[in-house]
Amino acid sequence: MPGRSSREVQPLPPLSSADQELLAAATDFIRSRYLENRHHIGAAVRGGSGRIYLGLHLDTYVGRCSVCAEAVALGGALSAGETRIEAIVSVRHPRPKEQHAEPKVVSPCGICREMLTDFAPGSAVIMTRNEALARVPVAELLPEKYRRAP
Repeated sequence: MPGRSSREVQPLPPLSSADQELLAAATDFIRSRYLENRHHIGAAVRGGSGRIYLGLHLDTYVGRCSVCAEAVALGGALSAGETRIEAIVSVRHPRPKEQHAEPKVVSPCGICREMLTDFAPGSAVIMTRNEALARVPVAELLPEKYRRAP
């Protein structure tokens, strides 16, 4: 189309009932496990089998030692024998002094984007896009990914 930017965000399909179930699992999980300064993000991964795996952010006093919830959930799925990951969602629980009281979907950090493109390249990440929740292909989150030379 003339005048159309190649960087323009295309509309994405709405969340399926399976995606809604994944989101609910992550939200319920972080609500039940939230501990200030220890665990504030919960993630849920759906494997190719349809099974959901949960992961909890492990916050540490030394930031480099912290482990993201996405890595914990993905590791659980792969350890259980999943060979394909369909979708992942991460939910952040608000801290007590924050104005909003409900957990909110967050996008994966850069390290998790790299990890997901390595171990779940065909998956989708459920995140906010154009002020609505949508399935975003993980490949879109890390353009021009680093690859080892053959």
